[in-house]
Amino acid sequence: MDRSQKTDAVAELNAVFNEMGVVVVTRNLGLSVAQSTELRSKMRDAGATYKVAKNRLATIALKDTQYEGLEEYLTGPTALAWSMDPVAAAKAAVEFAKTNDKLEIVGGAMGATKLDEAGVKALASMPSLDELRGKLVGLINAPATKIARVVNEPANKLARVFGAYAAKDAA
Repeated sequence: MDRSQKTDAVAELNAVFNEMGVVVVTRNLGLSVAQSTELRSKMRDAGATYKVAKNRLATIALKDTQYEGLEEYLTGPTALAWSMDPVAAAKAAVEFAKTNDKLEIVGGAMGATKLDEAGVKALASMPSLDELRGKLVGLINAPATKIARVVNEPANKLARVFGAYAAKDAA
């Protein structure tokens, strides 16, 4: 990698660190090409990105960003996962690490909040942004449904009473 490629890599990572909602640092303990491809695919499906980056270049890119405290995690064969959704990258990395012992969660950060391995796993257990939106829509919709039911119920009861009297008179 020549100097211009390194400069481009640092600039790209710096842009990522300035824009993303969460960054997860993982340690690659000998993933095969097929396993790495599978992990990248799962990350992409979750709306996240997974990239192996040189630790020195990542450390330089971290300067003057909210993720500046991640330098201590960048030792050994590491890779970075990131996403705008604060849960997506953590969830995808933790799910993959459960089934593959060659990927280890080291730590991460959500904005300026630094997370250790347990923190990343706790973040992964939370519902995603889309799930939360669905729950919110359901909560907003529920009162309207209940109001409609309450408004219609007296008329339904009255119709049942009239129906019962009509059946009684017919018999």
